[in-house]
Amino acid sequence: GFGVLQRQDHLYQQYSNFSDSSDKYDSRDVDRLQKDDALVDGYLTWRQFVVDDALKMIDESFQWRKEFNLNDLTESSIPRWMFETGAVYLHGYDKEGNKLFWFKVKLHVKDAKTIHDKKRYVAFWLERYAKREPGMPLTVVFDMSESGIGNIDMEFVKYIISCFKVFYPKFLSKMIMYEMPWIMNAAWKIVKTWLGPEAISKLKFVSKSDVQTFIDAEHLPPHMGGTDQFKYSYPPLPDDEFKSPINENGPIVSEDESEVKDTESECKESLESSFNAEQALRPKKVQTFSQAATRPLSYLKATTFKGTLLHVSPAEELSFGSKDSEKKCLIVLNNVTKNQVAFKVRTTAPEKYRVKPSSSSCEAGASVDIVVSLHGGFQASPQDRFLVMAAEMEPGAGAGTPELTQFWKDVPKPKIMEHRLRCHVLESPKSILSNASDSPLNTPTGDTQDLQTAVSGLMLLTAGASSTSLRKTLLCCGLYLSPLDSSALKV
Repeated sequence: GFGVLQRQDHLYQQYSNFSDSSDKYDSRDVDRLQKDDALVDGYLTWRQFVVDDALKMIDESFQWRKEFNLNDLTESSIPRWMFETGAVYLHGYDKEGNKLFWFKVKLHVKDAKTIHDKKRYVAFWLERYAKREPGMPLTVVFDMSESGIGNIDMEFVKYIISCFKVFYPKFLSKMIMYEMPWIMNAAWKIVKTWLGPEAISKLKFVSKSDVQTFIDAEHLPPHMGGTDQFKYSYPPLPDDEFKSPINENGPIVSEDESEVKDTESECKESLESSFNAEQALRPKKVQTFSQAATRPLSYLKATTFKGTLLHVSPAEELSFGSKDSEKKCLIVLNNVTKNQVAFKVRTTAPEKYRVKPSSSSCEAGASVDIVVSLHGGFQASPQDRFLVMAAEMEPGAGAGTPELTQFWKDVPKPKIMEHRLRCHVLESPKSILSNASDSPLNTPTGDTQDLQTAVSGLMLLTAGASSTSLRKTLLCCGLYLSPLDSSALKV
């Protein structure tokens, strides 16, 4: 509300203190703080909107970023042997679609001589992920199978906790402790004192019998009861396995060209309105009024990612649902260069999706519409990802399939722009109202119970909307209330 904005203004007024500390901070971090509202919101919300606490957190994290030279930290600046051990890496997703950050505890050996390099190694992975999937939290998995007292390094554990508690606000989804040996109980009692109330609630102690409560078998290794046959090796760095979608550049089966064109036109016309509406009425989970009031500003993000070569709409995610009308999405690419730009779209689930076109080129100043559709009976998943790759072409270069194939073989990796899109699964109205009925609201009695339950869910989804727009929403659902019936909206 208004109080939150006041606190943000107060925080913005302190920017001069950061700008004047050129020796204390990296100027690039200060510039980002001045331009990135989501970053400011992250610090404020993580510190319960106490401005002084947020400022202290910013000061500490900015000093750490400069000490570790995070803005210039690259793969080549980390000792090769650290990558080769496979003790720390990113791979797979939890049930909520959060990336898994693995710590193989049995591979960690306490050594004061290498502790600084190990800290930089963890920072490398966190910074790499923060740049690739901004705004998305991580789920940390401490795999303690076959580990013992010799693998415990309290200084290293405290540092990892600080990364999420101080240096990367709102970055931690949950921390899963797998098969923790009883001998480590005393150590983890100490660890809990470092965690703070927010982080303690995110701790999940699991064994082989219940780890799938949080992570599906397809993203768990066999020793955890899973089916993921991934084996860490280096080089190269393990990354999302983006692959070419089914029927690359080919016709979509059971659909003729006229239907595809109609779909593209329809999607294009409704793109801006649908994504703006989705930000206000997104049917993820029904929120309580207190949750709606503290919704971060990052929730209302721009719908366009402005890259160096292409502007990509939507900026962050594609939304799919169970209805036929929700099985197609549109990606719009706008070429902002003075030359032709080659592009291609890849996905982590090529068996599910068809993309047309999945590889082509875009003329200078032009735009291209890409239709992404679910194939057959497949359903979208929060774990699914899409990767848009783009590279600038030489003037007069050919844009046929053979030329583009050769172009992608020859283009240097540093010249490729990459942008990732997540997958958001829309809930059906039935499940939304079901969630609303399960929320801790006052339950009315009598014949109006079903009506009030439905209205409660809609009220939560339209928190902050005007009475006129709310009545329009209710009318669409067949629940129109006249102005005289406004008392019935009380929850």
